[in-house]
Amino acid sequence: MKKLLTLLLIGGLIVSCKNETKTNDTEQDTNIEEVSKEIAYNSFGKDITDADALSAERMVAHYDAMKVGDTVNAKMRGKISEVCSKKGCWMKLDMGNDKIVRVTFKDYGFFMPLDATGEVVVNGKAFVKQTSVADLQHYAEDAGKTPEEIAKITEPEVTMSFEADGVLLKK
Repeated sequence: MKKLLTLLLIGGLIVSCKNETKTNDTEQDTNIEEVSKEIAYNSFGKDITDADALSAERMVAHYDAMKVGDTVNAKMRGKISEVCSKKGCWMKLDMGNDKIVRVTFKDYGFFMPLDATGEVVVNGKAFVKQTSVADLQHYAEDAGKTPEEIAKITEPEVTMSFEADGVLLKK
């Protein structure tokens, strides 16, 4: 009797654990659309997707609540306003309402094309920091500013910053 019960129990477990999935045409169409969306980007750094990326407005609200030294993991959308003209080692994103986020790339592991424009999705760490006058002058020099423009930089600046480990550049 024990053997019969054991066999029935094992048989029941095998039948209930059968891993068979059924897909219909709607699910397959959705998968195709998701792949198409991912193909619409050039990827730099870590492989990421555009799913769950915060809009510029929502990200600015997070930045407004932060103070110098605060850090938060985030994925956000933005529009490129400027890229380092020497090697693409940083970029600035226009977040609207005269708000700019300065994006650098984790461990200088990748760079953006010098002529990059348009919309991007960045993944990494958002933070607020105070940038020294020397760094601001260096960034201005990298951006191709004139010596007169660089000399006008005399005050440190509190900036919204982002260290990206992955970037999607819309094609």
